Amino acid sequence: MKRTVFFLLTFLLSLTFIGCGREQAAENTGSPGEHTAGSESEETASGKTGTASAEVPENFVLIEGGTFQMGSPETEAWRSEDESQHSVTVSDFYMSRYELTQAEYEAVMGENPSSFSGGDLPVENVTWLEAVAYCNARSEQEGLTPVYEVSGQSVSWDRSADGYRLPTEAEWEYACRAGTEMPFYMENSPSAEEANYYGHYPYMIEENYFSQGNLTVQPGEYRQTTVSVGSFGANPFGLYDMHGNVGEWTWDIYGEYPADGQTDPTGAENGTRRVYRGGGWNDFAKNMRCAYRAMLDQEKGSFNVGIRLVRNAVAGNGNVEGAVLEAGADAGSAEGNRVLIAYFSWGGNTRGIAEEIAGQTGADLFEITPVNPYSEDYNTVLDEAQRDQNEQARPELAAHVEHMEDYDIVILGYPNWWASIPMPVASFLEEYDFTGKTILPFCSHGGGRFGQSLTAIAKLAPDAEMGEALSVHYAGGSSLGDDISAWLEENGITADKNEKQ
Repeated sequence: MKRTVFFLLTFLLSLTFIGCGREQAAENTGSPGEHTAGSESEETASGKTGTASAEVPENFVLIEGGTFQMGSPETEAWRSEDESQHSVTVSDFYMSRYELTQAEYEAVMGENPSSFSGGDLPVENVTWLEAVAYCNARSEQEGLTPVYEVSGQSVSWDRSADGYRLPTEAEWEYACRAGTEMPFYMENSPSAEEANYYGHYPYMIEENYFSQGNLTVQPGEYRQTTVSVGSFGANPFGLYDMHGNVGEWTWDIYGEYPADGQTDPTGAENGTRRVYRGGGWNDFAKNMRCAYRAMLDQEKGSFNVGIRLVRNAVAGNGNVEGAVLEAGADAGSAEGNRVLIAYFSWGGNTRGIAEEIAGQTGADLFEITPVNPYSEDYNTVLDEAQRDQNEQARPELAAHVEHMEDYDIVILGYPNWWASIPMPVASFLEEYDFTGKTILPFCSHGGGRFGQSLTAIAKLAPDAEMGEALSVHYAGGSSLGDDISAWLEENGITADKNEKQ
């Protein structure tokens, strides 16, 4: 009897130890975004194996793979047509908790391209090619195998390498959503106390500009600058600033999503621009949604685009060969380029800028005007503009460019309306073939600079080369002439080259 009791007590005690061990393991593992690294290689559902020897750096978290619906449902407010939902499976990967800081970038590259200054601020104004170069340089510095092979403008990706890399679009969206299916990873849209963006314009402000009591999230602060990484709360995976602060480069070339399901997709095989995600300090909330896709030429940087690093948690197979990035004409490469200045203006600011450009270049001037003009009342035109944007209307134009085929460069002007282009500009872009032409955008704005207008132009004219853009605060002030001269020179345009022919 005593022996039976002894064995029974021993058995119960062993269960207690097992339970304690499981509880301790749970504490060590934490949430999916806090999984510790360095465990033995494990075979995953995709048949890939982990790299046990890799020492994952501080402030990286394991994002456990899975299957999710990438893109947005047709019922999501302010969605774009390029967000069609489709099933995607991603493998495990490690992602940095934070956007890459200026101090981290400068420590490896010896320079800091950022528009704002601060070691804890995210690095920005860095091109996609520079982001790739940073990944390789840091990998080599830490004794890891570089991921990318760079040959001029062409970059290929060794999926088995253990070095630093950019996330794919699918990995980024999966990590941002963190198991949710809403426009943002939080239940409601982010407030200005939860993310760094153009806080005057929370989600759905467009439909409620004059009746803000109906908004779930009220307008808040617009900081007009980046802030230190990690200044706000993390998403459920332990990742900070997935909405706002700076957009984040991904590996992918921009293209249409496939209709069928995919596993570890790497984007389009060819195209003209690279995708960045998440929105920045000057974006409206609608352009920070989990599914929103922005893009930029891989050799261009922006004051609101930065980097978030990832590492393999499972070794991939094979290479993703350098995709073909097609390009249009070089704005300043040939004598005799003929220039057209096409602009849409409502209050007169954009018209004044266009006329100054015409005065300096002698280029032809064309005003984009709808058959049914917008109201002259400011409050009314706000409603009309957001209505047309929400419906993606294409207003009929009253005038048309004769012999558009004769122009090599189109200088395109517009006011920043609701963080994008006015819809008459969309009508203009869809009317003509811009293949082989260069578009030089300029916009007048009240504080948001370009918003996402450059992405909107690029999506509507994907076969055009995009030159350096110019943002002008309202009418531009006394420095307008000098600002335009410097901008034209940056794009290789001078008055001598572009006299009317």
